[in-house]
Order: sequence, then C-alpha cells, then structure tokens
Amino acid sequence: MNSGRRQSFFSLRCFLFFVAILTFSDLCAQSQDWVRTGTNLGAAKIRLAVANFKPTTTDPETGELKNAFDTTLFNDLSNAGIFDMVSKSMAPPLMPGSPQEINLAQWSAAPSNADMVAFGAIGVNSGKVTVLGYLFDAKNQQSPQILGKQYSDNANVNNVRNIAHRFADEIITRLGGIAGICETKIYYVSTRSGNKEIWVMDYDGENAHQLTHLGTIALSPRVSPDNSRVAFSGLGKNGWSIKMYSLLLNRLVSFPSPGGTTVSPAWSSDGSKLALSTSITGDPEIYTMSGDGTGLHRVTAFHGPDVSPVWNPKTNAQIAWVSGRTGLPQIYIMDADGANVQRMTDGGYATSPAWSPNGQFLAFAWNRKYGPGAPGGQDIYIMDIASRRWTQLTHDSGRCDFPSWSPDSRHIVFQREDGGHSEIWTMLADGTEQHQLSHGGGSNSMPNWSWK
Repeated sequence: MNSGRRQSFFSLRCFLFFVAILTFSDLCAQSQDWVRTGTNLGAAKIRLAVANFKPTTTDPETGELKNAFDTTLFNDLSNAGIFDMVSKSMAPPLMPGSPQEINLAQWSAAPSNADMVAFGAIGVNSGKVTVLGYLFDAKNQQSPQILGKQYSDNANVNNVRNIAHRFADEIITRLGGIAGICETKIYYVSTRSGNKEIWVMDYDGENAHQLTHLGTIALSPRVSPDNSRVAFSGLGKNGWSIKMYSLLLNRLVSFPSPGGTTVSPAWSSDGSKLALSTSITGDPEIYTMSGDGTGLHRVTAFHGPDVSPVWNPKTNAQIAWVSGRTGLPQIYIMDADGANVQRMTDGGYATSPAWSPNGQFLAFAWNRKYGPGAPGGQDIYIMDIASRRWTQLTHDSGRCDFPSWSPDSRHIVFQREDGGHSEIWTMLADGTEQHQLSHGGGSNSMPNWSWK
C-alpha cells in the first residue's frame, strides 16, 4: 500500500473511530450546590398563575387558536424553571379578558395564593388573530399592572404559538431578569425521512420540519449566531466535508470546505469564524477559518485524532475539544491559537464538549467507568472550568450524548439513546426537569440550540 493510500486509510479509520464515539457514583443533592447556572440558587420562586385567555370573537378558528395559545403560554412559563406555577386545577375558573374584568383578590387568596397573574383576550377577525396580554401583581391593588402587550398576525396555529412565546419571554425577562428562550430553535439530525438529515424544531419540540435533503448522511448541525446559516458535516461523492444551509434562502449554498475528511464545525459567538476537524495532513487536527471558508489555520499538531471543537462564547479566545492523544478520548481546552493546552477530564471516555454561553461551564458526555468488564454508563456532566469541579446531571437512563446549552445558560438539550433508538431531551442545567422533546419518527440526535 503506497503512503497516500496508507494516510487515507488511517484518516478514515480515525474518523470512523470517532463517529463511533459520537453515536455510542451518583452525587448527593448537596454536591450540586456549587453549580451557579441560574438554577438551584435557593431564592424563593414567584408564584405565578396563568388564566385561560378570553375569546372575544365567534370566528370558527378562535377556539383552536385559543387552545394552542393557552397551552403554549402555560408550558413556556413552566419550562422557565423560575416560577412556582399555580396549577390550572387550583386557579379560579375565570377568564378575565381585560384589567377591568380581573378581581385580584380571587387570585391572591387560597388555594391559588398567586403573586402574579397573566391573563388576557384573543380574537380572530378577517384572517387575523389579535392577542391582548397582561401581567398583574396580585398583591398590589393600587398599581397592579406589570405588563400590557398587544400582538397581531395571520391566524394560524404556528403564529399563535409564536405570539405565546413572545409574551412568555416578556414575562420571564420582566420577572426573572433574564432573557427568555421561548423563541429559540433546536437543530438536530433525524432519520424520519429515511436518511440522516438536518431538521429544526421549536425549543419545546413543536413545529418540527426537515431542512436538508442530501439523500446521504448529514451530521453535527451548528446554527450561526445570527440565525442565517447552518453549518454541518455532509457525506458527498468526495467524502466528508463542511456544508452550509442558508436559512434565508432555504437551500444549500456553496462553501469552500477543506479537503480530506472534514467534520464537526462550530461557530464563534460573533459569527466571524468556524472551528472544525480535518484530516488534510493525514491525522485529524483542529483548524479555524473565517466564516466565509477562507483563511484556514491549523491549531493542533499532535499524533492522535482531534475532533469536536467548540469556542468559549464569552471571549472567543479559547477552544474546547476532544483528543485521543493519550489513548481514550478526553476533553481539553486551549487558547484559540493552540497555546496553553489543558486536559480537563481525568480518565474514562469523554466526548462532545459544549461551552456555556456565560463562559463558566463545560457540559460533556462522559463514561467514567469505561473499560472491559467495568460497569458504568455514558451520562451528561457539567464542569466548572475555573475549579474543574464536576457533577453528573443524568443517571443511568440510557446512553446520553451531545449536550448543547440554551442561550441563557440555564438549560441543556441532549440526546438520549435507549435500546438503539435515540430521542432529544431537555433539562435545567442542574439536571432537574428532564423532558423529552422529540417523539418517534425515526432516531433523533445531535441537537444544537440556537443562539437567540
């Protein structure tokens, strides 16, 4: 076998080894107290009630759209993780549609005991839906109004859900002091059309639809910070390369991917650069390039595969990645120019790093007991970078992989595989409130949360 073919074979073997990675001591509650992600801070939660919105028109679409709005708004505020939600069964069976119609004493009294009440009205007229939304302080009879918003759009379920998302984000921002994530998207890989293609869904798992139609294999979607493009790894006639899908044009656009086996793209938070792994020198290494595909620059130079780079989104001055330079894959961080290499994990089998938007944490998949005959499982962990203290977020609930942070650094989406079938799940960043987002229709994997 000549040297060129040997290099190609070695590159392919390394790539397939890490594709296998990508597709393959419980702590007590007190051990998670150090995690400061905006969850588990010990502060009393605001008790929030959400009234069903009052229908104001008799248009036949009003009922369906009202139900979609009511359900979405309540779920959005529940998912935020910062409120003590009043269950619908404990709320007064009322639908106040305006400030003149609400009796705050009914909502602040037992059994609701609400601190805040969200309420309003919805109507459909001539193909347009109009929503009036209010947030009142139930304990302040003199000056109760916190928010008053009006929204209007074409009358369909998706638009009504988007209005509910916007109103929920307004409430979360006003009461929680953080930007809401209800209007964000999750990009992922699904086989429901027969091949591994890139799909997108709302942050809550609704409105799923297919983006790419390669007809081969598409992996590792990464949406740009301005939500205009999705970079991903695609298999074509010349092997694996970085491909680019325009969300503005709704189609693939040309992109000058390097030669060799090129995989795992990742955007810097300003959208100016991509990091990726390519085997153009024979050994998979980490490179960076401009967002337009020019200016390829090699960052790592060490024997052993280097894959799955992610930027520190707070500074764009550091990169975390997976390296097999010491044998089994481990998580490392380095300066963006390749200096100051630090190994972060201390053994086992660690993959899929994800850097939190606030720059403080790494989430990753880790099988700490990996090895012949050793009991253990692959779970999601979180590590405080400064102290290197880590905690386990998932526990023996299937093989978990590919964590990705929400833009508020308070939620994590991830892949969970059980019985050879994978689905997308979400949780708060302290490991609580785990919920399945995707349901059936093939395997769903490799989620990536949009920046905003």
